[in-house]
Amino acid sequence: MKTITGLVLTLGVVTLFAACGNTQKSAGTDPHEGHNHAATEGHNPAVETTVAGVSIKDDKLNAVYQHYIHLKTALVGSDLAEAKVAATAIELGTKELTNGAGLTALAAKIGAATDIEVQRTLFSDLSNDFIARVKQSGLTSGEIYVEYCPMALNDKGASWLSNQKDIKNPYFGDSMLTCGEVKETIK
Repeated sequence: MKTITGLVLTLGVVTLFAACGNTQKSAGTDPHEGHNHAATEGHNPAVETTVAGVSIKDDKLNAVYQHYIHLKTALVGSDLAEAKVAATAIELGTKELTNGAGLTALAAKIGAATDIEVQRTLFSDLSNDFIARVKQSGLTSGEIYVEYCPMALNDKGASWLSNQKDIKNPYFGDSMLTCGEVKETIK
């Protein structure tokens, strides 16, 4: 019963996010119309917010990946509150993944964090797990880029996944937005 309730809740959240992301806009309209970004300094509308064209073979991982991109985008924009929202969605979705307990715990910590730098540090571990899972699953369409910044985490370096080759660094946000490089392309 607990699994069914969790599955229903997860599907509801995924459906909600999918429905919000599938509104069609005509060319020249603001894709963020109706969203309150006034509290977000340095908001960059060019930052990737969708996973259009990318499909991971593992359907459950594919559903959670949408929220991973949401989290990455929130960190790029240095948006603590939005990162919490994305982390909560990841936490719900990862409960349905095989051996997802580690991801669930990391997402819960990101959601509970009250400091963006703590979220960014935890995002590195979350990303490493996601990278391994996406590589193992493979894609049915699109490309996902493994990007890397050698200066992240006090010069220890850290990776993340992206749907675009352009670097939008989640570890530094606006202060070093384009620091990093594409290390690998997953097809």
